[in-house]
Amino acid sequence: MRFIRIVPPGGPARTLALAQLTNSVGDGAYYVCSVLYFSRIVGLSPTRIGAALTLGWALGAVAGVPLGHLADRRGPRGIAILMSVATGLAVGSFLFVRSYPAFLVAVCAYTCCQCGLGAARQALLAGLVEPARRTETRAYLQSTVNAGLALGAALGGIALRLDTEASYLTALAADGASFLVAAAVLTRLRPPTGVPAAAAAGQDGPSLSVLRDRPYALVSLLNMIMLLYMPLLSVVLPLWIVERTEAPSWTVSALLVVNTVGVVLFQVRMAARVRDLPSASRAIRHAGVVLLAACACFALSATGTTAWTAGLVLLAAACVQVLGEMLLGSGSWEIGFALAPPDKQGQYQGFYGAGTAVARLIGPLLLTTLVLSGGTLGWLLLGALFLTAGLAMGPAVRWASGRGVGGVVSAVSAVSETGSRRTEGDPAL
Repeated sequence: MRFIRIVPPGGPARTLALAQLTNSVGDGAYYVCSVLYFSRIVGLSPTRIGAALTLGWALGAVAGVPLGHLADRRGPRGIAILMSVATGLAVGSFLFVRSYPAFLVAVCAYTCCQCGLGAARQALLAGLVEPARRTETRAYLQSTVNAGLALGAALGGIALRLDTEASYLTALAADGASFLVAAAVLTRLRPPTGVPAAAAAGQDGPSLSVLRDRPYALVSLLNMIMLLYMPLLSVVLPLWIVERTEAPSWTVSALLVVNTVGVVLFQVRMAARVRDLPSASRAIRHAGVVLLAACACFALSATGTTAWTAGLVLLAAACVQVLGEMLLGSGSWEIGFALAPPDKQGQYQGFYGAGTAVARLIGPLLLTTLVLSGGTLGWLLLGALFLTAGLAMGPAVRWASGRGVGGVVSAVSAVSETGSRRTEGDPAL
């Protein structure tokens, strides 16, 4: 079907997608198995595991900016390959962890390398893909990641079913190997031309200038608030379903399937509607409205008197939520790329991407406290938070787009000038 497109067109976009697919399959198995491995096999308590992950993602959020800056100076291709190899080695170190100090070091290395890899990959995408195609390419990558995670989770489920040390070690080893394979795939890309040399010559102004860019910081903060949707399906809803609804526990899996399939099939189509900063701001504004509606639907699931009623309401809410997620992603990617100076994409993407790490860091505790303690009111407050951030994004983007930072105005102009050509050149959009 014409409206369902998963594989990007040939060239750098397809190579980037292959690299993402490779290590997302490994990550899917890791996410399913890792906590049980560390608790049941290594013997660590859930509290200590949670504390290590919290510290790790906090460090990762900080490390992404300097590692992204390194990608600007030395070239994003080489740093992306280096970070992919380092991430694979960090995952491999988990195989030998038998004490909490060793686990703490391994987790911190893993999260820092992951955040650095994310920043370098985004900078590599920006260097290899023309501005008018970046959001579309990012949508393809998101679809690819979700497909890979689903496949990896299925493989991880086999390890859970076997429930042996060997099965868990195999899943972790596969994740580590997947990053090494992804690094090999990235070697097939040509290095972006022009940008690193200018940065290395000292022509890019103060080092880590993103830390002085207040408009971009505001945009990144609002994006981070919107990203708080991330712990909903993995942390909040399983607890909500068990404690507050009549729906069967397997509904959690059904919601994950709805989310994954929705993103895989329709994210690219959704991103085609975003062509420039105004349309990106509009998409995020709509995402705020849709996520508010999703929160209201999730709250309504507690009023169901039968398992079928509650389950159907939850499935409807999941459909609304994934629509908001896809709207947010499409607008957020365009804004993150277009507002960053062309020669500083690495550090800017590292800063912008830190919102994901922060959402993973504070989201589970914040949302479980708000929703499980507040019930319907908690859901509505969460929805109001999404709505407020979505409405505020438009003025923040207008402030940031006129701030006069070198290179931004020309980048925005390039997006605007070629946006209509993207649609006209591809009848499938």
